[in-house]
Amino acid sequence: MFRDVAFGQYYPTDSAVHRLDARVKLLLTIAYVVSIFFVKGYFGFMVAAALLILTVIVARLPIASVLKSVRGILLIVVIGALLNLFLIKDGDVIAEWGVIVITKKGVHTTIKMVLRLILLISGASLLPLTTTPVELADGLESLMSPLKLIRVPVRDIAMIMSIALRFIPTLFEETTKIMNAQKARGAAIDTGNVFRRIGAMLSVLIPLFISSFRRADELAFALDARCYNATDRRTKMKKMRLRWADAVATVVALAFFTVILLDKYYFGTVGIDIDAMIFGGLL
Repeated sequence: MFRDVAFGQYYPTDSAVHRLDARVKLLLTIAYVVSIFFVKGYFGFMVAAALLILTVIVARLPIASVLKSVRGILLIVVIGALLNLFLIKDGDVIAEWGVIVITKKGVHTTIKMVLRLILLISGASLLPLTTTPVELADGLESLMSPLKLIRVPVRDIAMIMSIALRFIPTLFEETTKIMNAQKARGAAIDTGNVFRRIGAMLSVLIPLFISSFRRADELAFALDARCYNATDRRTKMKKMRLRWADAVATVVALAFFTVILLDKYYFGTVGIDIDAMIFGGLL
């Protein structure tokens, strides 16, 4: 079950996206996630999906590794889609069975909600897939460096983030091992009603917490034995530098964000309905 989780798992390959500066990728990911909430219609979703697919192709990522992130929220997507489909009763009625009413507005709202969630999670998953935890921590530290002026422990926060990202796959693997071990001992984790499954999960959570604390102690002792500290005197083996590829990626992201904003705030005011032009009577 945890093998389907893609967050925190780095996919090593040599691509233009992998070589981008971590700071640029962090900012562009945030911009992409924010822009998804500004998407108004299907044209905006088409543009966002095209940018996502182009990024996956350039990054040379297998599509399965990106879709794994969607599997983790599949249940939430299904529940949200059903609620929107059956609870929204405005607009033209498409089908009706007693108290169950499906309207055209409910169908379009459901489709847009599903597309928004899929694009949101898939786009955010590209960051850990194309950036190592160390690069992410260094990029975050660099972006947060102005906070040093007000004595915020930026290096400590970056180190905590790096360790947390590094141990996400490890904890998932440990959880899978514990679940398999408990199943071999007869624990009914996947059978029975909901309350029985919740009770059976205690046999997984308790060993997992113990293992996590043990790993934390071992890591703390290892850092202390190596005299590690997060002072400003520490140097880095690799220094981050902006390149032309970072400028090109920024221009592409700005163009995408501009199109999304124009579709939401400008095209409608001048009487241009791109969704109607593309999809016609389907809307």
